[in-house]
Amino acid sequence: METLEKYTEVEIGQFVAEDYRTAAIFSKYKIDFCCNGNRTINEACEKKGIDSKILIDEINSILNSKGAETIDYKSWPIDLLVDYIEKKHHRYVEEKTPILRQFLDKLCRVHGERHPELLKINELFTASTVELASHMKKEELILFPFIKQLVKGKLKNIAVQSPQFGTIESPIAMMMQEHDNEGERFRKIAELTENYNPPADACNTYRVTFAMLDEFEKDLHLHIHLENNILFPEAIKLEKSYS
Repeated sequence: METLEKYTEVEIGQFVAEDYRTAAIFSKYKIDFCCNGNRTINEACEKKGIDSKILIDEINSILNSKGAETIDYKSWPIDLLVDYIEKKHHRYVEEKTPILRQFLDKLCRVHGERHPELLKINELFTASTVELASHMKKEELILFPFIKQLVKGKLKNIAVQSPQFGTIESPIAMMMQEHDNEGERFRKIAELTENYNPPADACNTYRVTFAMLDEFEKDLHLHIHLENNILFPEAIKLEKSYS
């Protein structure tokens, strides 16, 4: 990845997996690095009408800087990554969901007439959190335990019983589709909130709610990135190593 040509043909998700600081660059240009991380920089820049050289220069600046060290998730054993995702990101969604839904309901009651977009934001967020709750349970009860079985089997050199869902690629494909759905919902929320910028007449609850929605989306981006770009490819690779 030393030349411009090599950089432009590297998938976005790979950049972010190697150094999460690059996520800030892709977010700046509204390039999705989590759900659509399998596109090359060339493909993403062409779609957005961005000069890839400008993007590469900014990425180089980040990679060559001596700023705060980022967590090297890619070096973690995948069973550790599973535990981290569940205990950090799944718990985050569970903790923040009721608070945000309460705040959004209040905003709709108080400000919905002057700001009807709040009703749609509330509808989208509610749908997202209902789907996320179901999605996370499927991971916690089905997919994640099987990944841990694969790791344990490899470490102890024992066979792993074939799951009812066939290969691990089947539930992973479903999880990735559900990630796409939530990514699209939050793109709409970001548009409706003008990238989480409250209107001039916003009260404190309004401002806090938009700040929390912004934080929720950022956490979701990292959550999906860790699964789509690191955990899932490594789990597929591990399962194939048994054959």
